[in-house]
Amino acid sequence: MIKKIILLLVAATIVGLFFHFDLNQLLTLEGLKGSLDQFSQLRAESPLLIIGGFVLFYVLVTALSLPGATILTLAAGALFGLSEGLLIASFASTIGATCAFLVSRYLLRDYIKQRFPERLSAIDAGVKKEGGFYLFTLRLVPVFPFFLINLLMGVTAIKSWTFYWVSQMGMLAGTFVFVNAGTQLAQIDSLSGILSFNLILSFVLLGVFPLIAKAILNVFKKRRVYKNHTKPKKFDRNMIVIGAGAGGLVTSYIAAAVKAKVTLIEAGEMGGDCLNYGCVPSKAIIKSAKIAEQIRHGENYGLENTTPQFSFKKVMARVHQVVADIAPHDSVERYTNLGVEVLKGYGKLIDPWTVEIKLNDGTTQTLTARSIVIATGARPFVPPLPGIEETGYVTSDTLWNKFAELDEAPKKLVVLGGGPIGSELAQSFARLGSSVTQIEMAERIMIKEDLEVSQFAHGALIESGVNILTSHQALRCVARDDKKYIVVKHNDKEIEIEYDELLCAVGRSARLTGYGLEELGIETNRTIVTNEYLETLYPNIFAAGDIVGPYQFTHVAAHQGWYAAVNGLFGNLKKFKVDYRVIPWTTFIDPEVARVGINEQEAKDKGIDYEITRFEFKELDRAITDTATKGFIKVITPKGKDKILGVTVVSEHAGDLIAEFVLAMKHGLGLNKILGTIHSYPTWAEGNKYAAGEWKRNHAPETVLNLLEKYHSWRRG
Repeated sequence: MIKKIILLLVAATIVGLFFHFDLNQLLTLEGLKGSLDQFSQLRAESPLLIIGGFVLFYVLVTALSLPGATILTLAAGALFGLSEGLLIASFASTIGATCAFLVSRYLLRDYIKQRFPERLSAIDAGVKKEGGFYLFTLRLVPVFPFFLINLLMGVTAIKSWTFYWVSQMGMLAGTFVFVNAGTQLAQIDSLSGILSFNLILSFVLLGVFPLIAKAILNVFKKRRVYKNHTKPKKFDRNMIVIGAGAGGLVTSYIAAAVKAKVTLIEAGEMGGDCLNYGCVPSKAIIKSAKIAEQIRHGENYGLENTTPQFSFKKVMARVHQVVADIAPHDSVERYTNLGVEVLKGYGKLIDPWTVEIKLNDGTTQTLTARSIVIATGARPFVPPLPGIEETGYVTSDTLWNKFAELDEAPKKLVVLGGGPIGSELAQSFARLGSSVTQIEMAERIMIKEDLEVSQFAHGALIESGVNILTSHQALRCVARDDKKYIVVKHNDKEIEIEYDELLCAVGRSARLTGYGLEELGIETNRTIVTNEYLETLYPNIFAAGDIVGPYQFTHVAAHQGWYAAVNGLFGNLKKFKVDYRVIPWTTFIDPEVARVGINEQEAKDKGIDYEITRFEFKELDRAITDTATKGFIKVITPKGKDKILGVTVVSEHAGDLIAEFVLAMKHGLGLNKILGTIHSYPTWAEGNKYAAGEWKRNHAPETVLNLLEKYHSWRRG
């Protein structure tokens, strides 16, 4: 900080001296003409000294963003001629601009980054991708103040070398015009005479040229991509969607809603993983397990503690009934009525516009479409542990059918994985009578959350009866004497853990094979590689949902489905970049953990000057009435501001409570707006308002309050 202050003082001193000694008078057209003979004489006597001094002065003026760079460019032509003047002015102006750029970066970037972290992060992402291109375009058009470009680019993450050479090339045309004009200085009456309307228009067209060139280049890229394929003259459909999970359902629904002819292809169950294996069945069993736990602890509600009596087979039957009750929402019949043609079978890309469908009835159908959306989702990842196939295992996809036939929950259940899926199922099965051991290779479960949140979740699972083994690495599975064991390593020791069932919950991997991606050369790297519009290598082939990432959530897949549909149908008119700015998620352990935006650890990692506002649910009336006071709301805001950067809620109904903060962040509303909103009493949602109230109390205007106290004292007499 001291170094920055010293630099500012030095710069301010130089600028002050510049104006104090009226050096700015030299940098006017009249001043230049008046001193030209004197400078010409000095140049004849000491050419190297004058050149060096001229370059140094030019660099200094440009570096300090002082007015007069245009006059100095004219002077370069007048003093040194066209060739030599162009060389001198080009390098001097670029070096000076780079100095101004570096000063701006040193003095301003950290400050801007702390004040506007999200905006600067988005700008940096764009600059990293195409910053040089846009800088070149700006440099070509002299109507953009060059000194302002220097200062603004210094705040971004563009590389210094990139800034230098792009500026050197981009300013060359404008420098040439002014140096050439300087060789005819006697005929120049005003600077406006140099930059005539026609000349400015020429520069504007020159600046637009790279954009036009880019568009033309994109056309050639498309032609090169499609060169080995023959585009149909007519298409059977406007859009074909492969996969009827959340992403595919939303895509096809939107396409049908705007009256496009769309075909949805699904080989398995409609609704995808979420309905049939993930969100829906897991939440159903979580509810049953929670009721069992409440019965077990009836004293919390003025009742007697009782051992819950239940049939595990009936619990699983309820899970399947819940799935069946929701299934009509995603059914073939519903989507057919909405205007979507649904075909049951496997779709495979034959070329960029053609899909071959092997229907479940054994027949084959081939369809063409202008755009194709791949939304085939993901499957549970099974670690390649020696012996795991021989001893057997279940995943979050397969356990529902296998466990449905059991009369009681597995006596000894090992859950491999400490993420959200593993934690939810470990707690539920422990509450339903299983002896659960949860194994996590990392040092803590739910590693993506803040340490205190992870520790809270750890305690909640322990309280439910889960034996959690963190920092334990699974090595292999073995069978011996009609028993099954998983061997883990901890502190260089191998430990055997016996189990009846092994549940693998270590993540999910995208379904990438069998859809013709490899044959068409569509790039994959764990997921399908797309641009910000969800386009693959072929601009008419899109991908959405878990097969794309970066978030494997049902609501994100649905979110992407909208963009895939709109860009696929109307991208020739207008394309939309996917907006990932405000993404919430919830882990449905008990109490729930919900989050949106950044958490405290991420704020630290990003170097954000932040503060934390907390509200404990033990202070909330509704939580007290429900005997559910464990948990808190944790809000991350910039220092001294009520702008919401991120929120973590740990409580019952956390997944519902987070919605208000999601809405606020999406529309730029701060905590003061939440505080000023009426919330029903007594509700859980009041916790959000009280959290906002905590922020307000911590930022009370003490000076104003002291004056008010004196005012009221005076009013009392």
